[in-house]
Amino acid sequence: MTGYASESTVAIILGGGKGTRLYPLTEHRSKPAVPLGGKYRLIDIPISNCINSMIRRIYVLTQYNSASLNRHINQGYKFDTYSRGFVAVLAAELTDSSSEWYQGTADAVRRQIRHICRWNPRHYLVLSGDQLYRMDYRELLAHHISCGAHITVSGKVVGREWTGSLGLFTVDDEDRICLMAEKPKDPEVLARLRIDPELALRLGVDPVHELYLGSMGIYVFDAPVLEELLSDPDPEDFGRHLLPKALKTHRMSVYIHQGYWEDIGTIKKFYQANLQMTQKYPPFDFYSPYAPIYTNARFLPASKFYESRIVSSLVAEGCIIGNALVENSVIGVGSIVDRSVHISDTVMMGADEYDDPAQIPAMIARGLPPRGVGSGSVVQRAIIDKNARIGRNVAIVNRDNIARADGTG
Repeated sequence: MTGYASESTVAIILGGGKGTRLYPLTEHRSKPAVPLGGKYRLIDIPISNCINSMIRRIYVLTQYNSASLNRHINQGYKFDTYSRGFVAVLAAELTDSSSEWYQGTADAVRRQIRHICRWNPRHYLVLSGDQLYRMDYRELLAHHISCGAHITVSGKVVGREWTGSLGLFTVDDEDRICLMAEKPKDPEVLARLRIDPELALRLGVDPVHELYLGSMGIYVFDAPVLEELLSDPDPEDFGRHLLPKALKTHRMSVYIHQGYWEDIGTIKKFYQANLQMTQKYPPFDFYSPYAPIYTNARFLPASKFYESRIVSSLVAEGCIIGNALVENSVIGVGSIVDRSVHISDTVMMGADEYDDPAQIPAMIARGLPPRGVGSGSVVQRAIIDKNARIGRNVAIVNRDNIARADGTG
């Protein structure tokens, strides 16, 4: 049954909005295209989860700064010629009947459903493109079918600190959602949404703590139900509009996710999630033999090191590190780190290509350093974007321990 369910499911991955909280990493790219873990992009997570779950019809809906995301998907995900699997990008488009860009997550799917429904799926799986987690969607689909639900929301038990950034809901004894609110702040609403002791025990969590059920932004819809709901032109967002309206007319269940999950929505969360990967036992493990994370194959050479010391760090392929100290850092593909450099607590995203050695003297003469980190430089607690050029004897150090600051750009 689960095999049939996955084969008859179409996945819809939402490319996200402007990504203002991830700026400047989203200045020239969409959120799902932000590099992750030295060699991946955020979009690789939901696509890989789909592939590992035998869901092979995948649409990615894009709008803002989508060029790099489109290029990554087109280069990285090509299915067998004789299969019916694909990863297709559907970009926002203006038509005679629609003269505006996407107004929200539900509106984005509404604008593209005419392209997606051609496969006559049994279910639609709606996913976010900027989250870090591993899930077998076949289990989610099996739960949805066994509950007889029209809509299933994947949820996670969260603490009070999450209530301002997630949709929250409560469930009855049959795991049917009976009340929901999007990012509530009203104390009375929060009190009604708080997990009660009986539900806490059923979920295996400590009833003493103030806990809630938060939406992960992962939804399963019976195909006719989603198509019917989207025929109404008003709901713009799933969590804020469409789901609360559907709660009055359709059976909506919850699937509790027990594993690691992080919404990479801010610079702080992006930085922390990357540095956690340098731990011996990280909360998210890229090394699973059963559910690998796929990405674009770059065909880079192996990384090489010259009298360097690497401590608790990730180093991707194609790097050259010479007589340097790298501590608790992520060094992305194709990174060049010159001699006598000290990098610590840093996410270095790497480079798309190498500089031509014959051209480097002329570049330096023009005042343009080579890609990478120049000799004698010190970089601490930083995020270095792709193709960055840091000259010799440069110090990038937050001596004043500033946690928040406005840029000048």
